[in-house]
Order: sequence, then C-alpha cells, then structure tokens
Amino acid sequence: MALSVFAGNAVADKVTEALKEHYKPQRIKEMTYKNNPLLALMPKYEGFGGENMPIPLIVTGPQRRSATFDTGRTNDSTSSVKQFLLTRARDYSFASIEHEAIKASQGNADAFVRYATMEIDGAIHSLKRSLAVAMYRDGYGSIGTVTAEPGTGVTFTLNPIADVVNFEVGMSIVFAASNAAALRSGGARTISAINRTTGVITVSAALDGSILVDGSGGDLVFQAGDYVTAADRLKVYGLEAWCPTAAPSATTFFGVDRTADTTRLGGNRYDGSALPIEEALIEGASLVAREGGAPDHVFMDFASYSNLEKALGSKAQYDKTKSADADIGFDALVVNGPRGRMKVIPDHNCQPNVAWMLQLDTWSMNSLGACPQILDADGNNMLRENAADAYEVRVGYYGNVACNAPGWNCRVTL
Repeated sequence: MALSVFAGNAVADKVTEALKEHYKPQRIKEMTYKNNPLLALMPKYEGFGGENMPIPLIVTGPQRRSATFDTGRTNDSTSSVKQFLLTRARDYSFASIEHEAIKASQGNADAFVRYATMEIDGAIHSLKRSLAVAMYRDGYGSIGTVTAEPGTGVTFTLNPIADVVNFEVGMSIVFAASNAAALRSGGARTISAINRTTGVITVSAALDGSILVDGSGGDLVFQAGDYVTAADRLKVYGLEAWCPTAAPSATTFFGVDRTADTTRLGGNRYDGSALPIEEALIEGASLVAREGGAPDHVFMDFASYSNLEKALGSKAQYDKTKSADADIGFDALVVNGPRGRMKVIPDHNCQPNVAWMLQLDTWSMNSLGACPQILDADGNNMLRENAADAYEVRVGYYGNVACNAPGWNCRVTL
C-alpha cells in the first residue's frame, strides 16, 4: 500500500510493505466475511464491467403441444425469456489518519502501522456491515422502523428491537414515512447513545415532530446519504428486492415487469407465523420444491435460530458450511426438506422473524473488482484532507446482488 506522505524517508518502505501485507485482497475478504454468513457464502463474480450485466431467465418454454397434431402445429407459442439488466450500486467508507500521529511515529513504523490499521480496519468494518445488512433488504436503505411517535424529544424507539444491531453511536440518520415518501424535514441527526436492550436511540439534536407512526407502521430510518428520493434505490438490491414481502407489481425491476409470472420472476412467499418454526420451514421448502427448486441454505436471525434449535431438541442435527472465497466457515442446523438437507445458519444481519430459504447457486454477488476494496486506482492510497490536518483512506465497492431463478427461493415469515 503506497503511502506518499512518507516518500523519501527510511520508514516508508517498512510501512508500505507492512500495510500491503495486512491489506492483501484475501485478507480483506476474510475481514469482510467473518460473522457475515450470507455475504461469505453467496457466490462471487468480480468481473462486472460495462454499463450493465444481463441476467437471462427462461420463464416458460414453447407451448406448441397438443394431443391433436394440427392444434399443436398451428399454436404460435414461443419461449418466454426475460432478461434482468443488472446495474451496479456503490458504497463508500472513509478512514481519517491525523498528520500529527504520522509525524509522531515516523521513527517507529510499527507504531504507525498499528494506528493506521485501527482506523482502516474500522472503515472496512463499517462498509462490510452496510453491505451485509443491505444484502437482506430491498435496496432503499432502511435499517429500522420507529415504533412510537417521538414528538420533539431526542429519543425514539425501534420496532423490532433486534434492528438495533444496525445502528452505531456517531451514525448520521434521516427519516421517511415509507420507501415511497420524501425525507422528513429537519435534516440529519447524529446518534449520541444507544440502549441495545430496549431499542431506544438518542440523537444529539431534538426531533421536530414530523416523525409519525400510523396504522400502517412507523417512519423508516436510514443512514444519511443512503436514501434521497423514492425514485432511487442506492444500496444493493438484496433478497427483499428479488423476493419481496408481497407479489411484485408492474413497476419494472432491472427493466422487467414481473407480473407476467410473479413467482418465477419475484420468488415465493410463505406466511408460517401461525406454525411452529420447523413446520413453517418444511412448508416453505415444499412450496419451493413444487416450483422446481432445491433450497440448500436457510438464513435467519439469532432469536429465530434459537427457537428452532430448542424446538428440535434432541433431534437436532448439525453440519458445517464454508465460503468458497476465503477460509471462513459456519456451523449450521440441518433440516430435511422435500428436496434434501437444508443448512440453517443464523445471521445478525437478517430481518427478525424472517427465514430466507435459498438455492444458493441461483444467487451471486457481482462486483467491479473486489468487494470491498481500498480505492487506489491512481496509486495514492492516502490522500491529504482538504479541511483537516489529516490523511484519508477510501474504501468502497461497485456491485449488486443477482438471482437467475427467483422462483427457486422463498421468503418465510416466522
């Protein structure tokens, strides 16, 4: 990792080599995939160049069939092929390294490397959390929902409380009534405190009373910059986008109207909330099997996983699964479905009370280069900050999630 700030002094080579070693692409992958099962296990493609990437899908074959020769021959049915034109989302994270710290450690390269890697590791962690959460969601960027009208106070409460894992002190947040609404007035607020037991978030400036809760639910919360207008989905299109809660509408999705076949183009949905969790999974798997899919992995939140493990009791079976891209593995419960064994894995990025039943080889994370990566195309890994006595390291990615057979996957409500 070239550090131009040190050019010409003896410590430069040692620092450069130390940071290059620490931030090898494989090392960044291991840092990113740890504790993020869906991100780790989803197949990757890092050659996503050009303006878009076609994701073709045969919805149905030609229907020129009949027990009567002339009827079959004269039918003009042809194959129905849809093509999602995948585009890239982008996301960024920044590390700021004070010039004074650089100067103070010029005689001790190891001390500087420890300081620099603390900040850069933090930036990578922030970006990987953003990506890992977004891979479960719909692309609009919401990370929580307000459960009660906060008025003009400085606190609000999340519903469900489990979404508190998506928030950090120092995060700048904004609000909107829905994914189809404009941002609330008052601008961004900075989180100053989090109660991770009650889901209460404290912000540094009073709210203006515009944040509401009505019969359809509360305002959505976004990290500032992730949501601008209802017309934009700035984050990656995650599982909730490809397999939404309700059957997709005629609004085009990567150029495709999914109403022609809402299952094959928009996935399966099964409401198992009234069933024991293991029965809900089996019913969801049966629905996917009926459509020709063979789900092999199930991702859910930790509370749901705990309930499943307790329900299975002494019947519980376990297995392991490993990323194909890094030396990262995960323990899994095994549930037998109609098309074979399914590995059930808890993921703190998953929405509460939802199980994502996936045939994993139908999914891919497609990116332009590594995802994430240190952005250094011009060779300057550290840039002098314009308005501070510090240097900046930029981390980012350009990519998106794709599915070439949505109908072989299922969103199960628990």
